[in-house]
Amino acid sequence: MKVIILGASGFIGLPAAQALVRAGHVVYGVTRSESKAKLLAAEEIIPLIGNYGDISVWSYLIPSLDAVIDAVGGAELKTLSDTILTATTTAAEQLRPTHAPKLTYIYTSGTWVHGDDRRTVKTDTTPITSCIELVSWRPEQEQRVVKSPVLNGIVIRPSLLYGRSASLLGFAFKHAYEGKAAWFGTPGGRFALIHTDDLAELYRLVAEKSATVGGMIFDGSNDVTESVDDFLQKLVDVSGAKGYEYISPSNLFETALCTTCILRPYLARSLLGWQPRKAGLTDHLEIYYNAWKASEGLA
Repeated sequence: MKVIILGASGFIGLPAAQALVRAGHVVYGVTRSESKAKLLAAEEIIPLIGNYGDISVWSYLIPSLDAVIDAVGGAELKTLSDTILTATTTAAEQLRPTHAPKLTYIYTSGTWVHGDDRRTVKTDTTPITSCIELVSWRPEQEQRVVKSPVLNGIVIRPSLLYGRSASLLGFAFKHAYEGKAAWFGTPGGRFALIHTDDLAELYRLVAEKSATVGGMIFDGSNDVTESVDDFLQKLVDVSGAKGYEYISPSNLFETALCTTCILRPYLARSLLGWQPRKAGLTDHLEIYYNAWKASEGLA
């Protein structure tokens, strides 16, 4: 396959690109900086430098491209997601040969769309009825993708990521390193989690089997959720911090970090044979905490 990943140097995009390269595919990666382009090239990913919303950077590939993976993040994500989808749709209509299959478009959403619920078990196919405010626009965007008449649209919803440089969990690690572990919210919450390597394998499988799973939405999450209280206590033990505390959120992003979702996804297991393999966050927290320290130059 020939695949392009938008946001290929990011915490989601880079492992996904590496997994596709290992599987023998030709992978292009769009990034915004020269230094990140060199990183991609060293990983045998063909780098393209430009703004994610400027499809002219890679539109010449569209006639022969198999899949586009939108793994873009950032503060202006709502506008950017719409820009990328609209531009890709228009370019596919104009540039794809008339006999070509639909261009596969894999959009990255997130399990926060399931909302904050400490009691109800959710799955990939649970209707979205109480999305948290920060990502309240995403369900509509998901539907634009999977119902596209031009693209073979598929959605992947990652849970909270862990491993490597820790992603958003770096907040808790940093506070622990400085003396006291911390997280947002109140006691009793649970994390829906996925290791970045396992998520990368989900992207690979979805891309490779896209002809049979078009129009579907997959939650990318471990089989079970984990107690936030247990995580923080283990972080105290691992880091040597002097206890832990919960912090009241002060904005929509911090409120999102408080989200509990009792998630039991099944579609990727049953349709793609995908199974997360990495050890859970709390059980192997010493490994993950030390990986974060190394990534920050603290080890």
